[in-house]
Amino acid sequence: MGELSAVPYLPQPEVAVVLAAGRGERLRPLTLTRPKPLLEVGGRPLLAYTLSAIEAIGIPRAIVVVSYMEEAIRSWLKQHAPRGLEVECIRQPEPRGTADAIAVAAGGLSSGEEALVVYGDLFVMPEAIRAVVEEHLRHRPLATIAAAPVGTRDLGRFGVIRAEEGWLREVVEKPEAWSGRPLANAGIYILTPEALKAMGAVRPSKRGELEATAALQELARQGDCVRVVEISPEGWLDVGRPWDLLEANERALRHLRPCILGEVEPGANLIGPVFVAEGARVRSGAYIEGPAFIGPGSDIGPNCYIRPCTSLSSNVRIGNACEVKNSIVMEGTHIGHLSYVGDSVIGAYCNLGAGTITANLRFDKANIRMTVKGARVDTGRRKLGAIMGDFVQTGVGALFMPGVRVWPRCWIGANVVVERDITEEGKFIRLVQELAVRDAWAGPGKA
Repeated sequence: MGELSAVPYLPQPEVAVVLAAGRGERLRPLTLTRPKPLLEVGGRPLLAYTLSAIEAIGIPRAIVVVSYMEEAIRSWLKQHAPRGLEVECIRQPEPRGTADAIAVAAGGLSSGEEALVVYGDLFVMPEAIRAVVEEHLRHRPLATIAAAPVGTRDLGRFGVIRAEEGWLREVVEKPEAWSGRPLANAGIYILTPEALKAMGAVRPSKRGELEATAALQELARQGDCVRVVEISPEGWLDVGRPWDLLEANERALRHLRPCILGEVEPGANLIGPVFVAEGARVRSGAYIEGPAFIGPGSDIGPNCYIRPCTSLSSNVRIGNACEVKNSIVMEGTHIGHLSYVGDSVIGAYCNLGAGTITANLRFDKANIRMTVKGARVDTGRRKLGAIMGDFVQTGVGALFMPGVRVWPRCWIGANVVVERDITEEGKFIRLVQELAVRDAWAGPGKA
């Protein structure tokens, strides 16, 4: 880890706050059975990347604010928190917004402590956080906020920042239009005690939430006291929608260090950076193109094709003559022989029958659209398959059209074509066969 380049004699924050209490409704069906910080990319949960980045820049302590499915996060932290980081959880009693979550965490800080704050649904690298710390040490403002360049197509997703000479002037939530180059609130702050105190004095927004940006904007009215630092989009990604997981997975796998810890049988071909975890088995005839991650206990092949940017979690089974491309397959899922999974996210403990196909490209080659919180959204991707919740089962020959979502525990019968989202948990979708009735007394050739 490189040393901080600016004013090294001034101390950086000694504690980080990770906001991990949200319900992740835009990421459904995946977040119906797990909190969004535990969604995996590149074989690790998003929370693991955040905590590793915090540890990498030398911050020794982290407070994780939890609420939704908090026991899952607490359990994961007990087993997997970075060794060089002291981690504790604080519960947000009600999901009242980011300012409230920060104010709750501030109760666990010592008097006079500054805090680094990171949203829990980010894929973030150490260099992004380091840039914010360096800017804060250079100027010593009341608060520092990270901003990331975004396209005009994404204006409706973010609070967009207006700054002058690096000082915050305004945060406009989800504007319809923007003049100039839009910079989004990247969800990374450094807050002094005064800024932390301001979080507890915020009034509810039009959405009824206590928003951190409202507190920062109030501080900015005092003058040049909230610093804005632009970070590279390469080191930061907001994972707010299902297809963002695929982008985060691609980025995570770019940093993959190839390693073979499991068994690779003679006749298997591994091309490029491939990680095969301990206890995994790659059978003869399997062809794996990296970057790819094969999780512990997984069983791959024989004679299957794993294409680049695929992450298979623990105990995944990929059968004979299957092809998996640019996808995330979660723990315990079995994909039967003769199946194709492309540009998809498949939940845990699913069982896909032989010949299951996820279509990922429209006839007209237009961008795939997906429903998010009741609205049809352009994903910006020409190729996008299915987003499938946990414990889904499919019969032979089931077909999923591009961009469909399937809620957990659904059963999809043989030869069913899923053209629209299935948003009822435990639904059984099947074809009803109609038989022509013949005259039982007609002789041969007379029916």
